[in-house]
Amino acid sequence: MKAVTWHGQRDVRVEEVPDPFVQEPTDAVIRVTTSNICGSDLHLYEPLSPFMGVGDILGHESMGQVVEVGTGVTDLKVGDRVAIPFQISCGHCWMCRQQLYTQCETTQVRDQGMGAALFGFSKLYGEIPGGQAEYLRVPQAQFTHIKLPEGPADDRFAYLSDILPTAWQGVEYAAVPEGGTLVVLGLGPIGDFACRIAQHKGYRVIGVDLVPERLERVRARGIEVVDLREHEDDLGDTIRDLTGGRGPDSVLDAVGLEAHGSPATTFVQKAAGLLPKAISAPLMQTAGVDRLDALYSAIDIVRRGGTISLSGVYGGMADPIPMLTLFDKQIALHMGQCNVKRWIPEIMPLLTDDDPLGCDTFATHRVPLSQAPEMYRKFQEKSDGVVKVQLKPEL
Repeated sequence: MKAVTWHGQRDVRVEEVPDPFVQEPTDAVIRVTTSNICGSDLHLYEPLSPFMGVGDILGHESMGQVVEVGTGVTDLKVGDRVAIPFQISCGHCWMCRQQLYTQCETTQVRDQGMGAALFGFSKLYGEIPGGQAEYLRVPQAQFTHIKLPEGPADDRFAYLSDILPTAWQGVEYAAVPEGGTLVVLGLGPIGDFACRIAQHKGYRVIGVDLVPERLERVRARGIEVVDLREHEDDLGDTIRDLTGGRGPDSVLDAVGLEAHGSPATTFVQKAAGLLPKAISAPLMQTAGVDRLDALYSAIDIVRRGGTISLSGVYGGMADPIPMLTLFDKQIALHMGQCNVKRWIPEIMPLLTDDDPLGCDTFATHRVPLSQAPEMYRKFQEKSDGVVKVQLKPEL
């Protein structure tokens, strides 16, 4: 089969690899009909490259049709249409019973000290082959699936694997009070969806970004936006002016380590990636390697007694955090990988004919799998209006 494989920093290729097959009774195999490029994939494209191996298959946002089922999977049959959560979880361990599926005790990557295994996401998370491919093997398939109805096109359900529930969890974790205000930093796919979800829930929403196309997508839905290019030096004051001088009740950081700013940390990330992996991987795990502009902005912007929700991925173990300010402002922090299936019952009713979250038109690019390398480059450069890319193996 054809698959998108990693070969080095900013070097992904589409090549022939062996077809997956059922290896364990709890496995299933799906024929992929849509697999998206996620902002988190860009972490593997450059800053987290020390944890990648040549030939690793990328991708963790997949959906398709079941073509093979292990004997231990009783809830799926050949022909079922499914979306596949990005984390692999058993559904029956203690953590799963708490709906903390990203902490699944059956699939935890203990040799790396990490939580549940993830599709297509480096040695840190189990080095499980991902779904930017024609076929995908799904371990723990008795639970690691979301059954989908027949009928609506893939776009309606293409984001259930990750970004839609991640945005939903981010808004939930933000704990916005009734009638309150949420500022969303970063209007990439998750930030964009978070704005839509928060608007749907009736909150006042203010989105912040510096990419014109992303600002316009959110503004077109009647959401307030702030252009960071015009307010980079006075963002906190600008937001306070919009919120009665107090600041918003909640801030959602949807940027993470891809944040704009901090040339010194950008240098550290790139320099680490150029070192031999035996040196660079431990450095990435023990050093302060994140560009923290977005987090620092969130701490500055949020009102006293407010909440910061972190949906953006950070990777540094020794990042400098202003604990005095966090403590003095009595700020609550809530963060973590999304527990996808925790939120599906709340999200599915919104995937109706009315499509209130705009899933059908959310993708900016739908391309054959063969164009993945070009789309990775454009997404990383934030060029050509790229916000969300769908890869279609059959195009």
